[in-house]
Amino acid sequence: MTEKILISSWLDKENVERIRSITNEVEVIYCPELLPQPRFPGDHGAEMQDVPLSMESETKWLNLLKEATILFDIDRRYAERIPDLAPNVRWIQSTSSGIGKSVNSRGYPERMPETTITTASGVHAIPLAEFAAMAMLMHSRRALHMIQEQREKRWERFNGTDLQNRTVLIIGLGSVGSEIARVSKSLGMNVLGIRRSPELSAGNTSVDSIYSLDHLHDLLPKAEYLVLSAPETAETEGIIGREQILLLKKGAVIINVGRGALIDEIAMIEALSSGHLGGAYLDVFSKEPLPTNSPLWSFPNVLVNAHSASTSDKENDRIVDLFCENLTRYLNGKPLINILDPIKGY
Repeated sequence: MTEKILISSWLDKENVERIRSITNEVEVIYCPELLPQPRFPGDHGAEMQDVPLSMESETKWLNLLKEATILFDIDRRYAERIPDLAPNVRWIQSTSSGIGKSVNSRGYPERMPETTITTASGVHAIPLAEFAAMAMLMHSRRALHMIQEQREKRWERFNGTDLQNRTVLIIGLGSVGSEIARVSKSLGMNVLGIRRSPELSAGNTSVDSIYSLDHLHDLLPKAEYLVLSAPETAETEGIIGREQILLLKKGAVIINVGRGALIDEIAMIEALSSGHLGGAYLDVFSKEPLPTNSPLWSFPNVLVNAHSASTSDKENDRIVDLFCENLTRYLNGKPLINILDPIKGY
């Protein structure tokens, strides 16, 4: 049977042709007129307004799903029904890294037991690491203060500080956390890391010391910057609560590029209000979009980002690089990269 790849989110023509160029043995189906139109390069539909298809277009799209054997991305419009609508699919390549919770909540492992799902782990490592570095530099050099001073047209000299010899604790040393560690070390920082299996980071020269989660309470008092880059799993949900925040040094800064559920947001707000936390630079939140009545919008030492730190105009190129490598492996019966483990959640 000829493999049929259905591209389920928008791609530029060049990347579609890159996929087609891998082999003539597969049929690559791309119908951009049936897909939500992107708001920016690398847009794969998160929080996108749902524009219903016409009856004729929906019939065509559902027929394509039925015939597909490989999906490039999960069509968010039909995510709940993909196991039923795409019964012949044996491999799904996601454009997102943190899909474990959504895949499990929809019962994909049970409803599609013969289907392999691969994530985009690693694709977003560089932009997320740059966001974390930006946050630490902004805080140390007091960039939010600069912006406020400029807004008020006030000229008054002040001082910041340096990142050299400051200590950053990174929770989650996967591809994203490892890149954050590399950039932090290049800035002269002391880098501590926590990951589920510390042995997987053996030989990582960017991390001064690597620990398991059991050592969290011992490490928090050492951290001047706490970076959350772990996926949301049953093990990591609520990993940073009121007790953990109070263990941080007074004036410590929290940077979250993982998931909002990793931290007790109310406890974080309380610690910002009391002055225990020196700041927070946040890309993710417990509820998204962040409600307009959240106090986080108004703190002078908080940066609110609309879950866009991972988004880059190079994202589609990187995802297609991964997909083409995996497609070659798939066609040759070799193990795929980034296979989702539904039990671990990543």
